[in-house]
Amino acid sequence: MAQKTDLLLPVLKGQPVIPVILVNDVAHAVPLARALAAGGLPAIEITLRTPAALDAIRAVANEVPEAIVGAGTILNARQYEEASAAGSRFIVSPGATPQLLKAASTGKVPLLPGAITPAEIMALREEGYTMLKFFPAEQAGGASFLKSLSSPFAGIQFCPTGGIGAGNAKTYLDLPNVVCVGGSWVAPENLVQAGNWDEITRLAAEAAKLAKA
Repeated sequence: MAQKTDLLLPVLKGQPVIPVILVNDVAHAVPLARALAAGGLPAIEITLRTPAALDAIRAVANEVPEAIVGAGTILNARQYEEASAAGSRFIVSPGATPQLLKAASTGKVPLLPGAITPAEIMALREEGYTMLKFFPAEQAGGASFLKSLSSPFAGIQFCPTGGIGAGNAKTYLDLPNVVCVGGSWVAPENLVQAGNWDEITRLAAEAAKLAKA
């Protein structure tokens, strides 16, 4: 299957929240991943929004065996290939292009592409994708809009991200077409910069207790 569901599904179903983290300093990557894994969130998405991102992914892949490191904000085929080479075990994109889908179809790392409109969902379903990112979730209509997609797109599962935090994560997780959510609240930048790994572990443990209805 185009999406390599056998590799991606255990990651998404393995925990209710996928931490979406921004790493500005490579030195933070390993202790951050260890802190999140210790709290029960081993799968983490490191976004390619900083120059340190690829090195951070590489460090976690090499030094934190208990973590499942992924790459986010992948915008093109070149970034897909770079993230794969760095050790990513799953790759997340806010959307999809023909070139990115081609790279993912021939690559070994599963892709979670983004879609928010019926046309985008239909196009990705025709390409063999049944698990999609829904981004930016709150700005695109929130849980009520996502719920409305469950009937016409039966069999499609979403990982919504964007504007999701501790206060509304459960609302999304209770939807029939949501497999997990993504969010940055479990590793806020101020705690990362301060190296407060114990507090990040505590936040991760709270998030790991969230469950679908």
